[in-house]
Amino acid sequence: MTALELPGRLIGGVTHPRTTVRWRLTLLYGGLFLICGAALLTITYALVANVRVRPPTPPIAHGYNPMLLLHSPAGRALVRVLRRGQRISDLHQLVIFSAVALAIMVVASMLLGWVVAGRVLAPLRTITATTQRISEANLHERLALDGQRDELGQLAGTIDGLLERLEVAFEAQRRFVANASHELRTPLAMMRTTLDVAIGKPEGVPPQLTKLDANLREDLNRADRLLESFLVLARAQYGAVGEQTSVSLEQIVTAALATRRDAIIAKRITVHAPLAPVHVTGAETLLARMVENVIENAVRHNQPDGLIYIDCAIDGDTCRLVVESSGPVLDQRDVALLAQPFRRLAQERTHSQNGHGLGLAIVAAISAAHGGTLDLQAAAQGGLRVAITLPSATLAEPCGASR
Repeated sequence: MTALELPGRLIGGVTHPRTTVRWRLTLLYGGLFLICGAALLTITYALVANVRVRPPTPPIAHGYNPMLLLHSPAGRALVRVLRRGQRISDLHQLVIFSAVALAIMVVASMLLGWVVAGRVLAPLRTITATTQRISEANLHERLALDGQRDELGQLAGTIDGLLERLEVAFEAQRRFVANASHELRTPLAMMRTTLDVAIGKPEGVPPQLTKLDANLREDLNRADRLLESFLVLARAQYGAVGEQTSVSLEQIVTAALATRRDAIIAKRITVHAPLAPVHVTGAETLLARMVENVIENAVRHNQPDGLIYIDCAIDGDTCRLVVESSGPVLDQRDVALLAQPFRRLAQERTHSQNGHGLGLAIVAAISAAHGGTLDLQAAAQGGLRVAITLPSATLAEPCGASR
């Protein structure tokens, strides 16, 4: 956008200019100058119009004194007519010249107002750009407008203080999740050991104890998966991607589908995956977990005889992985919240053992850690559409096929 272009917004198919503070200040400067200039010229015109100018004494030429003509009625009438015409002509020229001068000065004042407004609002643009760039992944950045001692400097200092408090809060939250997850693994391991000792007695155990052992181990496995999800989420939110390599999304999707083959067959789900051989740069473990969570979500919450469509396309150096699954009609307002931890769609699933509400939150964190985005949309015919955009993508030789 050039210095004199107005940014626009689309309303009803028509692009309307969106006024900025700089434009409003420019128009304010120009409008105030126009009003003040018009008032000044009006006062000048009124003063000039009320000035009485004494006629000059005509010179004596060839022994004839024209002053004798002024004492006659006809002479005085002629002088009044001439004076009135000259006065009207002078006032008319005054109006024209004043209008031209006012127009020139209004344009000049608006140009100067544009420059001055830009200089005044430059720190505000810096604040806006920096604030938009800062997210939970780079809360260590600051505005650092130390040279400003006016209201904008105070605003920047306030925002820097807020960012510092947010950084401390986020860091404390991540450390708590990671430390708690690590600490909770120790008692879980001790519980497993206790079960092993109890169930491994030489004299045998009663059937009731065997059933209790199976139920407890299932609960322990679920707790392990929950703790592992906590660790992955904390790692991704912290931005600890680790070693990055070239990862084949086609192979990751194929492996994830193979892992859930039994569940897909049990629900008689039709899977269509015309995958392109796309490679992205990132942490293979995190990217695999991201794809597994999306496909697991599509299988787990699908309906019998349902459908899963997986597509992976590349545009320039950016790839887009789309996973669409059938299911009931969903509310887009609820779907938009699924990327938050422990958010589920239906109230009856709040206490369900079918997942723990961290799957899509982990997907969002991993995609953000790799510089990508997650988009969740409720399909009009029912079901969910998950679209993941990742940068640093390349297209390899075709090796995939539809399933």
